[in-house]
Amino acid sequence: MSKSEKLFERAKESLVGGVNSPVRAFSAVGGTPRFIKKAHGAFLTDVDGNEYIDFVGSWGPMILGHNPPSVMKAVKKTLGNGVSFGACHPLEVELAEKIKKALPNLELIRFTNSG
Repeated sequence: MSKSEKLFERAKESLVGGVNSPVRAFSAVGGTPRFIKKAHGAFLTDVDGNEYIDFVGSWGPMILGHNPPSVMKAVKKTLGNGVSFGACHPLEVELAEKIKKALPNLELIRFTNSG
């Protein structure tokens, strides 16, 4: 049994359908989901050591690829200040200003998440 198969069996004991999202549910299509261990550039490596070209790009957020040096440097620097505050932060203002500059027809922005 592969590491992915073992993880999937284990996951089914704690996660609905053995996955964290209905989009990744395998009950309708059969098989075992790939459990990714690491990613770099355009490539993903699963826990079994198989390497894949990432055509999904994490549904958009990985447009620059996985672990680009400039992004990783900025993330590491920012993480030194904390991870989540549940309050306003100067960087959200800077990001909103940059987006408005790039898309001048926008009047106001709200950052949110779903799920």
